Amino acid sequence: MIGAWSDDRGVLAAENLGCRRGERMIFSGLNCVVPPGGALLLTGANGSGKSSLLRLLATLLTPAAGRVTWDGMAIADDLPRYRASLHYVGHLDGIKPALGVRETLAFWAEIRGVAAPPIDRALAAFGLEMLADWPCRWLSAGQRRRLALARLIAAPAPLWLLDEPTAALDSDSEQRLVEQIETFRAGGGRVVIATHQPMPLADAQNLLLEQFPPVAEDSLGDF
Repeated sequence: MIGAWSDDRGVLAAENLGCRRGERMIFSGLNCVVPPGGALLLTGANGSGKSSLLRLLATLLTPAAGRVTWDGMAIADDLPRYRASLHYVGHLDGIKPALGVRETLAFWAEIRGVAAPPIDRALAAFGLEMLADWPCRWLSAGQRRRLALARLIAAPAPLWLLDEPTAALDSDSEQRLVEQIETFRAGGGRVVIATHQPMPLADAQNLLLEQFPPVAEDSLGDF
């Protein structure tokens, strides 16, 4: 299923992007490109805008300037198409305590319209096989994080947006995540990761958010 994204379409790009949170500009003039098979690591100090940029790319925030494009088209021109192309894993795991582990993956796959989701492969990818029938309320923080990441496998999408994905993971789980990301990229997938920790991804781009300091709003131009 990953191979379905191996063509040359679906380039993600940010053009002259500016972000405002409340009354404060966080960054401006930001440009980046993530082609098929690409990985972009967002780095910088706390408050520099890593999570905000991910939320812009996930359409959870509106740019104060510039635009985001997907496959050469401004995402604002066809939001449903773009949203169907991405997975966003933020700080919150989005897990219902009453559901079981396998049920949770099936629920997310159904929401995304996956007819035959690879649930068993998703469980195995993050070492959750023995927990498949557990209710989620029994899971530790690390197990919950692994389940949130297993959604990436159970309901495939060509773009992953991951905010501090290694939070609460042990070293084995971190290695599993890296392996899944590299397999995803080998099939043409694209990934953008906000991280404080080094991630050993081959040929990954690094974007330091402090390189795009905020400017006065009257210099931003039109949205």
